[in-house]
Amino acid sequence: MPSDNRLSRMLHVLIHMDQHEGALTSAAVARMLQTNPVVVRRTMAGLREAGYVQSEKGHGGGWTLARGLEQITLLDVYRSLGEPPVFSLGLAGDSPECLIEQAVNDALEAELREARQRLMARFGAITLAGLARDFATRRCRPGGAPEPSL
Repeated sequence: MPSDNRLSRMLHVLIHMDQHEGALTSAAVARMLQTNPVVVRRTMAGLREAGYVQSEKGHGGGWTLARGLEQITLLDVYRSLGEPPVFSLGLAGDSPECLIEQAVNDALEAELREARQRLMARFGAITLAGLARDFATRRCRPGGAPEPSL
């Protein structure tokens, strides 16, 4: 199963947007992510609907932040992406009448639910401003290269 990297990619884009003067076009974001502008627009649509970004059409248009990074958490972005699965583990369903399968599924389901709840709580506590500060710290370290400009 391929991993879903949309959350990581959108966090990256949002921090770039904060550090970029003016709007970023879908084409510029697509070049950065090595993808198609249509994919960018489709993915950014959820962020726009949630009120984290805004877009302007036409010459000089593009994507801009609608809120400051301190007002956006990892959980916010995760939810705007449709809450993709965070675990690739699944429950067996081949023999629902099997008591062993039932016991295994009950144990796994409870633990996976608790792990997801903890992860979502942690996502809610991490702001994009915190990630941007971490980037700034890394950038200032010896050997820390600046991010390429868009």
